[in-house]
Amino acid sequence: MVLEVIQRSAEFLGKKGVDSPRLQAELLLAHVVKLPRMQLYLNFQRELAPAEVESMRELVRRRGLREPLQQITGSTSFCGLELAVTREVLVPRPETELLAERAWLFLQAPAAESDRPAMVLDFGTGSGCLAITLAARCPQARIWALEVSPTALEVARRNTASHGLTERIRFFPGDGFGALPEVVEFDLIVSNPPYIPSGELAGLQPEVRDFEPRGALDGGADGLDYYRRLAVEAAPWLRSEGRLMLEFGDGQAERLREIFLAQKWIVEAVQEDYTHQPRIMALRRN
Repeated sequence: MVLEVIQRSAEFLGKKGVDSPRLQAELLLAHVVKLPRMQLYLNFQRELAPAEVESMRELVRRRGLREPLQQITGSTSFCGLELAVTREVLVPRPETELLAERAWLFLQAPAAESDRPAMVLDFGTGSGCLAITLAARCPQARIWALEVSPTALEVARRNTASHGLTERIRFFPGDGFGALPEVVEFDLIVSNPPYIPSGELAGLQPEVRDFEPRGALDGGADGLDYYRRLAVEAAPWLRSEGRLMLEFGDGQAERLREIFLAQKWIVEAVQEDYTHQPRIMALRRN
């Protein structure tokens, strides 16, 4: 029965150290039987087919090995959009939704040149979550997205196509602004770059350490290598009234502020996340 499978799976996952084991078991079973999770509560007495039992057993085994739920099911929700995820990309975090929201509110504000489409650059697009969300929320914007990993770029392209946004987003393979084919002044540059200090990678949760791409996590000795690069290189690519918006890690806010102030940026705002940790920084050119 559905209820028995959930209970046994949750017990197994709990012993393996998986957080929220009951929720994880329910989400896996909902994926197997192709029902919304809440519908399981109306089907507790339903008998599972042998194929469903076998499929559930395999998925629970993988989750017990700490493979991320989103990689097992192949997708996740980001700002209400369903996106494919694989081992080639980071699983989008709830904190990054705050960056997306701040970015689209900026783009939706009345512009001085309202007849001109806003130009946006997603620096290190990964799964494409930021680029796709901004394209969906801001139909007037033109989105460019950079990504150094060819395999991640393929995931982003598939996600873009699945939401019918292929004509709205241009993807560029390469490492940094030099990969762009022409000089453009952007109204907004957004980025969620790698920000984990190299020495802390081994202590991350297994779901992150063992299953997500190291290149999307490792921010160098202090986690701030990419921010130094943006502080030096981004200004010529930004309009005078444009904004640079960044996500960053725990405890990095003050050092990040110093890095950008040294390069003559103005720190416009620092926004906290859901746990009241400084997480998003908005900057403009001086």
